[in-house]
Amino acid sequence: MDKNNVSINHVREPLFHIAKRDRIAKPKAYAIRTVAILLSLIVSAIVIVCITGLNPLDVYVSMFKGAFGSNRRIWITIRDTMVLLCISVALAPAFKMKFWNIGAEGQVLVGGIVTAGIMIYFGEALPTPLLLVIMLGSSIVVGAIWGLIPAVFKAYFNTNETLFTLMMNYVAIQFTSFFVAKWENPFGSNSVGIINSRTKSGWFPAIAGQQYLLNVIVVAIITIGIYFYMRKSKQGYEISVVGESENTAKYAGINVKWVIIRTMVISGALCGLAGFIAVSGVDHTISTGTAGGRGFTAIIVAWMSKFNAFVMLAVSFFLVFLDQGAKEIASNFNLNEYASEMVTGIILFFILGCEFFINYKIIKRREDK
Repeated sequence: MDKNNVSINHVREPLFHIAKRDRIAKPKAYAIRTVAILLSLIVSAIVIVCITGLNPLDVYVSMFKGAFGSNRRIWITIRDTMVLLCISVALAPAFKMKFWNIGAEGQVLVGGIVTAGIMIYFGEALPTPLLLVIMLGSSIVVGAIWGLIPAVFKAYFNTNETLFTLMMNYVAIQFTSFFVAKWENPFGSNSVGIINSRTKSGWFPAIAGQQYLLNVIVVAIITIGIYFYMRKSKQGYEISVVGESENTAKYAGINVKWVIIRTMVISGALCGLAGFIAVSGVDHTISTGTAGGRGFTAIIVAWMSKFNAFVMLAVSFFLVFLDQGAKEIASNFNLNEYASEMVTGIILFFILGCEFFINYKIIKRREDK
């Protein structure tokens, strides 16, 4: 017995262990994020010097100019931020409910397909205001249907929504490829080309001389609406309860199946609307690259923002800034895209990594006296 006691007493705990924080003061959280950004810039500078031999300050200035170097670049940055923000806001309700909607890419594409089809077939027959209303409604309906399908299977058959929505992306890509081949212009180009380039039928009109101001207005309305929907409405409360515990939601009398279906219809509808904005307000064409990977980037935005619609604006803007900056340094310093994206990858790694220290704390083992 004595030997057993001695052996037990000599078992030592690990030097460090990790514990989840109950909460963290906002100033401390912001301080951690600030330190992470500074460290990312330092590490990026070291990588830049080692790989390219360039002055890191020149590279950072070039990144800034890539996003804000001219009035046109500023508006392109704003334009791309709005599309990414719209998709991120669309994902927030589903993710808050812990329904992992990885199908935003496909939902954006189907919204873009129906928008492009209406522009092609009715662009010459209908006035642009009516055309925009029809495209808006159609993209919302199609996106909602694309979100409804995995929701029904999850609610009634408990399928894996991550795989289901991911696979639906590939279905949407094949649909897009089919219609691109059907609508290619000129024939044999394997591209739809700019739709209604002469008449601009179905294009977002310029407001106050700014081509992308309507994009900002539409996405701002959506962002404000989702913020209040999530924070102030009964349905937003039900989403939170279902996300915390389905059993608790059932005990409270919440129809979990209906909440899942309703929330995914909203999420898919807003992604479809993002496809409408991408086609009618940005590219004026459709291709398999219309979503441009934003559906996956939006997952990072939603997660980093803790599903707060207004915080998503800042995060979306920052990610678009990094993307525009990477393109600029690749062009200015004759770097390939991998070298320039390495810098943005390092910065993102530190920013995402710092969330660990915000949500968890590292506790050092206490030495026995």
